[in-house]
Amino acid sequence: MLVRIEIDLRGVDTLTLCIDVTDNSLGRKWLTALNDILRNNLHLEKNYCWLGWAESDRSAEYIISQINASIAAINTANLSYTIIDHFSVADTIQDNLDVDHARMNWLHRYFEELQGHSGHMSPYWQQADAATRWHIRQLNLLCHEYESLVLSMRKFIQSPEWRRPSQLMCWLNAPRFSLDTEDYELFGVDTINRQMGGVYVGVNKAVGKAHWEVFNDEGRSVNELVTTSLRNQTEAAGDFDIEWARDPGAYHWQIKKLADFRAWLTDNGFDPEDKTLTIGHPKVAQVNLTKSFGTLDYNQIWQQISTRLDVFKIRTSDAEATYEYHWSDRDYAEQQIRRLR
Repeated sequence: MLVRIEIDLRGVDTLTLCIDVTDNSLGRKWLTALNDILRNNLHLEKNYCWLGWAESDRSAEYIISQINASIAAINTANLSYTIIDHFSVADTIQDNLDVDHARMNWLHRYFEELQGHSGHMSPYWQQADAATRWHIRQLNLLCHEYESLVLSMRKFIQSPEWRRPSQLMCWLNAPRFSLDTEDYELFGVDTINRQMGGVYVGVNKAVGKAHWEVFNDEGRSVNELVTTSLRNQTEAAGDFDIEWARDPGAYHWQIKKLADFRAWLTDNGFDPEDKTLTIGHPKVAQVNLTKSFGTLDYNQIWQQISTRLDVFKIRTSDAEATYEYHWSDRDYAEQQIRRLR
């Protein structure tokens, strides 16, 4: 262990997560970046924090309404870019209760065309004001949040023990750092299996979908709409994810699925052993489940978290930050837009 981090979750009362940071190359870089975030009091994106929690007030209907609101704002922003599309719960959830990935791929495509990607921002992004940039980013965040929520809604009915709740800690304007050769060693197909309470360096800072996402969403049909967004990870930040779902790695169906994924990579011209593809999730820390919850039982852990879906405070040995605001604040969008300016 390099150091311990504590996160206070606020709800019916306060629950403290105790996190032990791993002493490795990426763990040290990530901790340094996180300490800088806390010292500078960057804005934690509380509207993109709890993914896959069916208990959240951010329901499917609510997320869809926010997608359409952001589309409307973009269409009136004089960017010479119009999204002729409207989303609904009915046309994004299929009869088998799975999300309609084709519909969500188009939503993600709108976002990519409007923002561009790291180092190549689009002309639409460059001419957009802070409010319009906020709405452009929402297309991406809401797309991923909706897909995660629908998956958990389906699992809740079909196999509740395999719901996929997670906690994403992302800050506005978080500084990035480049990944070095030794950092890539923490990636790999086997790291797709995430441990409950595992802490992983956050989402790809280059815009795009991961190979694993494409494999799951598209199967063997990899078309132009998907491949334009398929990029490797070259940067990271102090952002991080906490996995709250069960680790499927030891189950025969997951072992088979990873074998199929390796074959899919080979068939599409990728080397499954190439760590620079940045497949999987590099782990940098672990929540001490017994110290934090007094149990290793996933049902009891989920119950404790589900009534405290609000990050209130973070402490490390070198820095601390408090987050009084909430995503349901009437002026929350304005708070974030001010930060983006």
